[in-house]
Amino acid sequence: MIVVGLMSGTSADGTDAAVVRLDGAPPALDWQVLGHTHIDHPAGLREEIFACFRPATGSVDRLCRLNFALGRAFGAAALAAIAEVGLEPRDVDLIGSHGQTLWHIPFGRDASTLQLGEPAVIAEMTGLPVVANFRTRDLAAGGQGAPLVAYVDRVLLTHPTRTRAAQNIGGIANVTYLPALARADQVPFAFDTGPGNMLIDDAARRASGGAVQFDRDGALAAAGRVNECLLDELLADAYFAQSPPKTTGRERFGEQLGAEIWRRALASGTGVRDVVATVTALTAESIARAYRDFLPEMPDQVVVSGGGTRNPTLMAMLRARLPGVDVVTSDLVGLDPEAKEAVAFAVLAYETWHRRPANMPAATGADHPVILGSITP
Repeated sequence: MIVVGLMSGTSADGTDAAVVRLDGAPPALDWQVLGHTHIDHPAGLREEIFACFRPATGSVDRLCRLNFALGRAFGAAALAAIAEVGLEPRDVDLIGSHGQTLWHIPFGRDASTLQLGEPAVIAEMTGLPVVANFRTRDLAAGGQGAPLVAYVDRVLLTHPTRTRAAQNIGGIANVTYLPALARADQVPFAFDTGPGNMLIDDAARRASGGAVQFDRDGALAAAGRVNECLLDELLADAYFAQSPPKTTGRERFGEQLGAEIWRRALASGTGVRDVVATVTALTAESIARAYRDFLPEMPDQVVVSGGGTRNPTLMAMLRARLPGVDVVTSDLVGLDPEAKEAVAFAVLAYETWHRRPANMPAATGADHPVILGSITP
């Protein structure tokens, strides 16, 4: 099958669309990425997404409109990706759309999750069946609905002799621990380590007066100094000490926390570049600390994907905190760092189409494996 995977992550900067040729079944799954496209969200759409992130402004009428607006954006991204690899929609078999997460309550009596991007709109625009709403079935089965990419990490990145950590740094950062195939005494598992780019983006916007949306090339952080006292205060957040399985999101490490960090930093005389440097160090240190606290052993290699790979200051901080570990970007193992999650949802859609469970209970905490998502013909 040829499957298009669509992903708009917690940074909400645009849609990643990957066209993937898939054959066979895990563990003997043959895969080839035919192409990857990133389409930036127009400014108006991004502003509306961020307005709907906020409980104070995310009214039901705005959510209703946004659901269809995102469906149109995802449908357009799928068509652009198909055209870019020289195919027509009739050459493609299926679309897997993660959707845009607006809110996520991973556990407790009210456990629930909301992703928008109407799959019926995508199906109508492309003429293709769409698998969407991947997270809800895992939640219904007692899991946290994330991280779902762990299943795909296991299928695509497990190494015969090297223990790996597949580390994604999107808006939120998550890791999949992948013991070598030779290690029969260990099993893969995954969890969210904490903030990824989300607080860095927020601090960069504030430091620049809104002129930039992210810290390009890590330049702001590189020009600042880490406020170690503030960093220690942020690392005292109870999430970092919580044992896996665990997931988090914008509701904990989003704009509200960014505003509080900014207020506390400026009140203490911390410079604006120093704030960016400090939250960058928070991402790196929380990842390294999660490895020390929760992984059975330090991995031989860390394979990093996501937008965080474009931030050399963040990558340098991460390498400094993982001495003796080979930290590489996923392109060195055949996956474009910014395409990996879109590829993952192509694979998950393929598994759903073949009625195969594709959650990893050791990662999500679900009671049992389940077939993910719903299909819109």
